[in-house]
Amino acid sequence: MTSDQPIHIGVLFSETGRTSVTERSMLAATEFAIEEINASGGINGRELCPVIRDPMGDPSAYQQLAAGLVSEDKVRVILGCYTSSQRKAVLSVVDRESALLCYAAQYEGFEYSENIVYFGAVPNQNSVFLAEYLLKDPAPRLYIVGSDYVWPRESGRIMGDLIRSGGGEIVGETYLGDMATPIHYDALVRKIRKASPDIIFNNFVGEANRNFYEAYIGNGLDARRMMVASLTTSEADIRDIGASAVAGHITAASYFASQSNLTNQSCLARFRARHQEEPYANMCWDAAYTQAHVVAQAMRGGDPDSLSSIRSGILGASFDAPQGLVSIDALNAHCYVWPKVGVARDDGQFDIVAETDCAVRPDPYRTTYEFADDAGVPSDAAPPSTPLPRISGLRQ
Repeated sequence: MTSDQPIHIGVLFSETGRTSVTERSMLAATEFAIEEINASGGINGRELCPVIRDPMGDPSAYQQLAAGLVSEDKVRVILGCYTSSQRKAVLSVVDRESALLCYAAQYEGFEYSENIVYFGAVPNQNSVFLAEYLLKDPAPRLYIVGSDYVWPRESGRIMGDLIRSGGGEIVGETYLGDMATPIHYDALVRKIRKASPDIIFNNFVGEANRNFYEAYIGNGLDARRMMVASLTTSEADIRDIGASAVAGHITAASYFASQSNLTNQSCLARFRARHQEEPYANMCWDAAYTQAHVVAQAMRGGDPDSLSSIRSGILGASFDAPQGLVSIDALNAHCYVWPKVGVARDDGQFDIVAETDCAVRPDPYRTTYEFADDAGVPSDAAPPSTPLPRISGLRQ
């Protein structure tokens, strides 16, 4: 391939469908990052060209479109997917075709492929920190709810183990499938009210999250009566649901748009100048932006036409992301991230009420999760690209 030919990269996010609220923000972040990459010289003078496909939220379409990107459009790297069902559908393609998927969403862990790099949080980087925050109150009673697929169920299992180990109680657990109607959500909330938990642990995703909150509000509940805690309810979801409905509830995430650090504020200013109607920056927006830049770094530093060179350049790489300085663990191809807990405000943003003072190493293969001796922080917390010291804990 000649040195002046553009480099094509696959982009696979849904602009329509059940999960489009978040995926539109991931697409916007990806396009924004690629514009920045090209404005700064591209890949050693070659333009990085996104080949964008819309699977409309259907996992089978992700698989089909990923196969087309590799076989017809000749891309070797795909930036895409939001849910675990989508990722697993694409996994078979990238493994078979020796392509690379960069995945920018939090997920349940317990997966490894030489053909995926994971930029979102895994349970030791979000569930553990959320559980520690919830266990500040003695013996909380939780009801676990969510969409009916692998990520919500596995997240529910992990949270249940953490809460029980901390002296709390799980008073119920219910998952609803894609065909659930408002009647099903209303019945669920009535069931939750009868169980009378202190906190609802909410793993609904996309449109299901809005359906849940509509039933929650419709049954007269609010954060003062029964708080909702989540790993997924982001600024993008709040825009879709309505800020007043979510105000006072909590989310654990690696990034909130309200962060005051200079890198975040500068990036948001540039992004908002491009998007007059901002698709609301959120944790997946941050990871999607980051992974595009990390891939570009790897291409610039090696052979951009060699997949093995690109992957080698990604592993161990660092990037000053909006959330903070992150790096890719060279052993497990997952990302160091900065865990935080935020309380939703009535303007749709979050007040950060707990955070780590350095990035936390990804540990996606644990079968159990425990708290460390000091303030409940795991002993594997560490800043990127350094040995593994102890850290001081959560800043409250």
